[in-house]
Amino acid sequence: MTSQIENIGDPRYVRALGHPLRVRILAILEERTASAVELSRMLQADIGVVAYHVRKLHQLGLIELERETRVRGAIQRHYRAYERPRISDDAWEQAPPIAKQAAVDAALQQIHDYGRAANAAGGFDRRDAHITRTALRLDAEGWDKLARSLRRVLEEVAEIEAAVAARQSTDAGELEDVGLVLMQFGALPFSGPRKTDDA
Repeated sequence: MTSQIENIGDPRYVRALGHPLRVRILAILEERTASAVELSRMLQADIGVVAYHVRKLHQLGLIELERETRVRGAIQRHYRAYERPRISDDAWEQAPPIAKQAAVDAALQQIHDYGRAANAAGGFDRRDAHITRTALRLDAEGWDKLARSLRRVLEEVAEIEAAVAARQSTDAGELEDVGLVLMQFGALPFSGPRKTDDA
């Protein structure tokens, strides 16, 4: 049995995130259990291709077999994603660049797909929905203060989520799917030179 990936530096993690369809499969299996047949319908992709990538993700230790069911004489395997490896600041700093790039590329693809689908379905129509892109120029102290501020936001998000879970045990109020994306990164200004430029 393949061991679960627990470290972003694990070369299996880079291989797992090296194909856009695998990234999309992982995004679905992080939300729910599904078989290759169900995934192929959701992704509108060939069942053979989807089944191949599901097997690879399982072999690489990012998803687990949750159950098997018999459907018209055939066995359908239903998978669920393991929790993504938690990455501390130290682990991120020490991870090889290729692992960081694979993780960021996968996250950006998921954000793009998630945001566009939500936008098309009216997910940003609410008065209190929010989207902002802000270009900043910061020194080292400003960078550190911003990073700490975003960490506090994530801590508050975890507290809000825990409070909702506690209320659900006594009050079956309706839940709504909510997307939240925070990013802080060294930016390349739109007006700056690109790597593809000859200069």
